[in-house]
Amino acid sequence: MNKIRLRRVCWLLACCFLLNTLNAQHLKTRKKLRREVVRCMNESAQQYKVMLQRLDAARFPVTWYAKDDKLVTSGSEPWVGGFYPGALLYLFEYTKDSALYKEALQKMNVLEKEQYNKTTHDLGFMMYCSFGNAERLAPKPEYKDILINSARSLASRFSEKVGCIRSWDSDTGRFMVIIDNMMNLELLFEATKMTGDSSFYRIAVTHASTTMQHHYRPDYSSHHLVIYNPKDGSVLKKQTVQGAADSSAWARGQAWGLYGYTMTYRETRDPKYLEQARHIARFLLTHPRLPADKIPYWDFDAPGIPNAPRDVSAGAVICSALLELATYTSGKERKSYMTAAEKMLQSLCSPAYRAAIGENGGFLLKHGVGNYPKNADIDVPLIYADYYYAEALQRYWKLGGGR
Repeated sequence: MNKIRLRRVCWLLACCFLLNTLNAQHLKTRKKLRREVVRCMNESAQQYKVMLQRLDAARFPVTWYAKDDKLVTSGSEPWVGGFYPGALLYLFEYTKDSALYKEALQKMNVLEKEQYNKTTHDLGFMMYCSFGNAERLAPKPEYKDILINSARSLASRFSEKVGCIRSWDSDTGRFMVIIDNMMNLELLFEATKMTGDSSFYRIAVTHASTTMQHHYRPDYSSHHLVIYNPKDGSVLKKQTVQGAADSSAWARGQAWGLYGYTMTYRETRDPKYLEQARHIARFLLTHPRLPADKIPYWDFDAPGIPNAPRDVSAGAVICSALLELATYTSGKERKSYMTAAEKMLQSLCSPAYRAAIGENGGFLLKHGVGNYPKNADIDVPLIYADYYYAEALQRYWKLGGGR
């Protein structure tokens, strides 16, 4: 009997020793990543100073083509306009480099007119990523007015019969909604907090619930596009336009959903949205075709895996979302989200994906995929990848390096 007890004690001591060793190793790894995050934020600020030297005052960066050293830019109208000033503000928040802040404000002056743009569903991307961050850092009445007007413009695209905000414009017989639109709801939630007008909140939760019902498959992967009948809200067709096939899991679409439902839970505290985010996270993190470095292929069902292109934009969005989702969970679940996010961040900070200062046209990350089926922007930097990378760096830092 004494021998059995002795064996049990020895076994318990061995387990404790192993656990302490693993915890010490994890703490060491976390401290190393925290130092890496600090370095990346400082170097990203330097990299964006390279970027701003190449930009015309009224233009916004989109991507860069290495072959011709061509910086591709846009005006303020496309969906990507808010990401550059937003990323600048995240980097300024840590570095306090006034040159970044000045550049962000200059670009926001160009972007300001889009608050009245009712032809796009992307006003959350455009106006909240920019003016929302500016208001958070240094509140001003004019920022508040711009955000409220932007929310009104976005709300004008909502259909009571469909229960969604229209994404792409089309003929009168089709009402098109893409999963990306979940990301624009944050602007509406903010407008309710600013005005007390609950109609913005109601539109946001109605859109989120309708999307949850019709965009998602039983395994919690998402279609890219659902086409509704505008007369009665019935579903006409489900597609995955930017993915490999209608039945596939386009990586950035899955990322939008994870981020969108995590954010919607934050704003509503409705447990059904947290549960949805957890289901999506489980689909992503347990997927057999998620690479070891956790940066996904452009589509989880892409032909040619493991030689298919990766998409850092999907990786950066998922990383940022997991860092937030971890704060709403506990125990082993929280640890699994943090571990995955840390692995993604470690990968994004490595030379495999992060550009050296002065290279990559001034963009932070390499290896993004814009629209593979259209052969558009494949294996190039993307400004929205940079934005969510900067956000992930900032979130990790504010979490105390994952404590």
